[in-house]
Amino acid sequence: MIEYTFLLIGCGRIAQRHIVHIQQVGKLIGVCDIEKDKAEYLAAKAGAKSYTDYQQMLRESKEATIVVICTPNGLHSRHSIDALNAGFHVLCEKPMAIHTNDIALMLAAAEKNNKQLFVVKQNRFNPPVQAVKKLLAEKRLGKIYSVQLTCLWNRPKEYYKDSWKGTKELDGGTLFTQFSHFIDLLYWYFGDVGVISAITKNAAHNDSIEFEDEGAVLLKLGNGIMGMFHYSVNTWQKNIEGSLVIVGKKGTVKIGGQYLNTLEYQLIDGYTIDDLPVGNSPNDYGTYQGSMSNHGAVYENLIAVLNGKETIATSGYEAGKTVAIIEDIYRKAIHL
Repeated sequence: MIEYTFLLIGCGRIAQRHIVHIQQVGKLIGVCDIEKDKAEYLAAKAGAKSYTDYQQMLRESKEATIVVICTPNGLHSRHSIDALNAGFHVLCEKPMAIHTNDIALMLAAAEKNNKQLFVVKQNRFNPPVQAVKKLLAEKRLGKIYSVQLTCLWNRPKEYYKDSWKGTKELDGGTLFTQFSHFIDLLYWYFGDVGVISAITKNAAHNDSIEFEDEGAVLLKLGNGIMGMFHYSVNTWQKNIEGSLVIVGKKGTVKIGGQYLNTLEYQLIDGYTIDDLPVGNSPNDYGTYQGSMSNHGAVYENLIAVLNGKETIATSGYEAGKTVAIIEDIYRKAIHL
């Protein structure tokens, strides 16, 4: 059996979760961060070599197979392209990039070098999300009339303090960092997502972020489905919900919880979703929680794809669609 070897760029919080799963499917041999202490800490923890220059790591680690990108959003494209051009497969954290122009360059680099470009979209593996995907594929809801996506989370000012988060250059916007997984599911479920109109506002973070902290969007989904999307990071003290309601001719379903992790409602003509497996817990970052911790499934798919046993769970093309939708929302939004 092939033992896959990994390199990791970016040693922040999410990198620690990646290391756990890397060690379950292969071997981590190098980590890099511009902050030397962070790189050395994770290297010692994983039994890997530490670097502060990722180009040096790429040059010196030709025995590696896959490079994992866990850097700030605005650096994903540069680091992915450099790793692909150096001859490695790439697993990139979400969002794939924060500009659609960069998406084309990333896809071109993967094709030119005959390498796989994987993107982390772990919410696709949530049990209720997969159950509803099957429901839609089987057309059990009949004609879909409307869809309501609601993401009401809490991110206090302290979350953005002394961080790349909150900057247009490296973060990109609330939709990229907090809610790109949810927008991905709109595309995964319904195909192309058109933006009719949007309003955004920075209601509570004027002194800590360079963009909106809440917004409302009117959408036209595939087959003329009406879509509505309300999001905020201003809920008091903790997250409230990340939910998706689908209204169809033959039924209605709601995936809810804080992270699309529970099936909250179903009433379907002649059908019931039952016996859902228990999902994983959310990513816990101490003062706040993130999306569901399904990175293990991401890595299982990665290895299966490289072994020729599965198709890629989220291709670079699909992940690029999310970036295009977010750019379109921001382009059309009226900022209050």
